[in-house]
Amino acid sequence: MSSSQEVIKPSSHDKASPSRGGFVGAEVGRGAWFLTLFAAEEIPAAIVTYVALLMLLQLGMAPPMATFFSALLFLPWVLKSFMRSWVRRVGHFRQMLHIIEALLFVSLVLLAFSFRRGPFAVFFALLLVSLLCAWHELAARMYYERRLRPFFQLMLTAPKLACSQVAVIFTYGALIFLVGTLEVYFRQIRYSWSMACYVAAGVFLLFAFHHLIWLRSPQVGDGGAKHSVGASVKAELRIIERIRGQKGWWKSVLILFLLLLPQGLMFHARVLYLYMPQVQGGLGCTMQEIGFAQGTVGVIAFSVSLFIGRRLIKSHSLSRLFWPMAVSIVLSPFVYLCMAVWPPQSLWQLCLCTMSAQFLFGLGISVCRLPVSTISGARYRNTINMLQIPLVSTVFIVPMALSGLLVEQMGFGSYFLMNALSAPVCLLGIFLLRRRENPPAL
Repeated sequence: MSSSQEVIKPSSHDKASPSRGGFVGAEVGRGAWFLTLFAAEEIPAAIVTYVALLMLLQLGMAPPMATFFSALLFLPWVLKSFMRSWVRRVGHFRQMLHIIEALLFVSLVLLAFSFRRGPFAVFFALLLVSLLCAWHELAARMYYERRLRPFFQLMLTAPKLACSQVAVIFTYGALIFLVGTLEVYFRQIRYSWSMACYVAAGVFLLFAFHHLIWLRSPQVGDGGAKHSVGASVKAELRIIERIRGQKGWWKSVLILFLLLLPQGLMFHARVLYLYMPQVQGGLGCTMQEIGFAQGTVGVIAFSVSLFIGRRLIKSHSLSRLFWPMAVSIVLSPFVYLCMAVWPPQSLWQLCLCTMSAQFLFGLGISVCRLPVSTISGARYRNTINMLQIPLVSTVFIVPMALSGLLVEQMGFGSYFLMNALSAPVCLLGIFLLRRRENPPAL
């Protein structure tokens, strides 16, 4: 859920003065806060994004209910832009980051404790974690932009993204593997998840202590401006109204929806397919196999392809790469269709399939920047970061929420066939919508 791969140019009153150049350079060379700030965030964010569905399934929740409640965990990321002006106007981003990280640690401990109370207590604890992650992303980005000049932000984009993906691998891969190992040893699912969440909370606490030491003086935002939550919502609504006044904005929204619809249908269904027993049409993988194939090998493939995609965009304009990337992002459901027809018979075959699907997804995900930049327009280009995560999360919620119910009614084979066939339909729709457009070159 992190949007740390983008760089926003700060406004004129936020730019570092020339006299601070030496301080900024010393800061970059002396501390690692610019890498750990977003890596720490990915630990709880990966739990609510990837691991939550497995938590609810293992606690006995039916797949339709589990996918529905897991999709609801994306709601804070849909609404986070409405808190953007409030966070910016309150300012004192260092203190805000310390407070949010303390609350995140408490919420992870609360999550570990909630396994004793059942799946709905776990869901509400996860919802709290998701809300705090969205606020942390806002405050971390604003602090980051005010501490470093745009040159250093651009230079550190790739290392920052790499550290974030390592944190995802730790959470999605190692955490699930740990849970599976504890289940084998203790034979208690709730206790195993609780212990794993305590471990995640402890690791996050180490990051929080690191930031407590290395984050420097608070950077104040618009201190003189009114900073009520209501004023923040009104400010964001005004921006949305201005964007809606632009010609053809609805076409870009539809293009984004069609680009992400096949992935949204597959996002939770792929986990269900790996987890559900063979008598119900799934592969019946162990937690260790899911953690290694999907959470480790898959995430590494996604990270590598994401890096390749970003390098290609730097060499060629995104508008020139639109169709290759659009085809790539909608192709990955075909991998799971092949898995449903020819189930993998070994772990290395499973890893090869998940690696292929994630590689295609990562290679094409950057294409979403083009419709988002068209929605924001040239005048509001700095809003692309504000819009991207909320829009992507909005597109994902409905297909993710319905995927469990559709799988239960159709079966995995028919569902993945429907998911794969949606890809050419979506590409045709995108072609018709873009036929008379001249998208901006990125």
